[in-house]
Amino acid sequence: MPSSPSRSLELYQAHRQALIDYACGIVDDRACAEDLVQDAWIRVEAVERLRPLTEPVGYLYRTVRNLALDVYRARKRIGRSSVDALMEQGVHPADEAPSPEAAAMARSEIQRLLQVLDELPPRTRRAVILYRVEGLKLRDVAERLNISVSLAQTLVVDGVEHCALRLSRDR
Repeated sequence: MPSSPSRSLELYQAHRQALIDYACGIVDDRACAEDLVQDAWIRVEAVERLRPLTEPVGYLYRTVRNLALDVYRARKRIGRSSVDALMEQGVHPADEAPSPEAAAMARSEIQRLLQVLDELPPRTRRAVILYRVEGLKLRDVAERLNISVSLAQTLVVDGVEHCALRLSRDR
C-alpha cells in the first residue's frame, strides 16, 4: 500500500535541512539547493503515491544528489550567468536605481544581445531564450520545442557559446 501524504511530508520536514546542506555542498548555492530539495520531495511523493518505498530517506537523498549533479554539470557546461557574476561582485540589481549613463549602456548591451540572438537559427534562439531568459529547465525546453532533452541541451550550449563569442569580439 502506498505511503500517506502525511508520512511523506513528515519525512521531508524531518530531513529537509540536512538535504539542503547536502545539495548545497554540490551546487554551492543555497537557494538552488532549497529548490532542488523541494523538487526531489515532489518526485519522491509522486513515486510513493504509486508504490511504497522500502528506503524512502535513501531514495530522497539519491534524488537530491541526481538533481544537484544535473545542475552542477549544466552550470559547468553553460557557465555562470552574468547576474551570478554581478552578485558575486556585490552588485545587486535591486540596490538602487541606475544612473542615466548606466541605463543607456544597459539598453545598448541588451540591443546588441538581441542582435546576436537574431543571428541564431530560430529553434536554437528559442531554446536559449526559454532556458536563459525564462528560466525553464532543459526538460521543459525540450517539451516546449518537441525535441529530446539532449538536443535541447545541445541547442542551448551552442546558442550561448555563439552569443558569448560574438559579444566578446565586440568589446
